[in-house]
Amino acid sequence: MNRSEKAAIIEQLKARAEGASIAVVTDFKGMSVEELTRLRVKLRESGAEYHVVKNTLARIAFTDGAHDVIKDVFKENCAVALGFADPVAVAKAVTDFAKTSKIFTVRHGSLEGKFLSGEQVSDLAKLPSKPELIARALGTMNAVPTNFVSLFANIIRGLLYALKGIEEKKAAA
Repeated sequence: MNRSEKAAIIEQLKARAEGASIAVVTDFKGMSVEELTRLRVKLRESGAEYHVVKNTLARIAFTDGAHDVIKDVFKENCAVALGFADPVAVAKAVTDFAKTSKIFTVRHGSLEGKFLSGEQVSDLAKLPSKPELIARALGTMNAVPTNFVSLFANIIRGLLYALKGIEEKKAAA
């Protein structure tokens, strides 16, 4: 690779990393092309990309960027998964793949500039996804007015039963 090709790769990776909310550094040593393709498909479904880049180029690309905290962990055979939409979905995809593969491991990560260890990335994967959290919050917010309406309906219903009882008593007399 000549200098201009290296510079182009660095700029492309730097631009993609700046737009990513999460970056996960993984170890792929010994994996076949088929396994990497399955991983890339899984990551693409969760709104992420998987890049295998030379460590030196990755270090340069991640320096002074949003994920600067992981620039020093690019050693040996590693690649980076960049997530753009939902960080939890990316963490789930990577950790699920690590559970099924005996070779693939999650090393480190960066969530919006904060360093994450491999264990913290797997803890992030255990969280509910963003749409699920939004649904839970909306359900909780919807429960308050619903219960409020039910409470007043029961009060009015009790008043109507009392009035109906008084009406029946007067009609009998």
